[in-house]
Amino acid sequence: MGFNIILLGPPGAGKGTQAKLLIKRYRIPQISTGDILRTAVKEQTRSGVRAKEFMDKGALVPDDLVIEIIKDRLSMPDSTAGFILDGFPRTVAQADALAIMLKSDDKSIDHVISITVDNEELVQRVIGRLTCRGCGRGYHLRFDPPVEKGVCNACGSELYQRDDDKEETMRARLLTYESQTAPLIQYYSTLGLLRPVDGLGSIHDINESLAQVLER
Repeated sequence: MGFNIILLGPPGAGKGTQAKLLIKRYRIPQISTGDILRTAVKEQTRSGVRAKEFMDKGALVPDDLVIEIIKDRLSMPDSTAGFILDGFPRTVAQADALAIMLKSDDKSIDHVISITVDNEELVQRVIGRLTCRGCGRGYHLRFDPPVEKGVCNACGSELYQRDDDKEETMRARLLTYESQTAPLIQYYSTLGLLRPVDGLGSIHDINESLAQVLER
């Protein structure tokens, strides 16, 4: 069974974890915009060379170029049975461009999964993260604390909080996500494609909820 899916969700909602489980369950690839841009640049494809010019300047890669790179990726054999788009579209203009591109290949989006989690819960999830300076192992003060405070169980090195995991950074990221994604939520809701899924609960329970939504 294959699906063409867009996966939406704020930072810290568990999108990456759920995407990995969906890949395994349905044998369809996860297509992350960031990953395919980096691959296109590394492989020096025509689109990748153009994208690198913008990336080197710190500028956003234009929508038409991102669509071109995604179209190249969706033409690969592993995506014929379905795919999970992660990180794209980010705007209504991108959603329109994606729909036109898919239609030209006689494809369409089946489901837009929106993993929903309360902002305060997301902040608590993220600010509890710690990373080992030595081996890079991750911990969480609430879910997976170290045996000794501030010290890695594995190598004894110091644990620290990444800048991305600080409260002010996380709140800024959530505001950006909401401003970008709110119009998309409305866009796909109007099309009857939006499938909200509660992101609270165990990883297994959330994955089962996703499967029920997809297979309903």
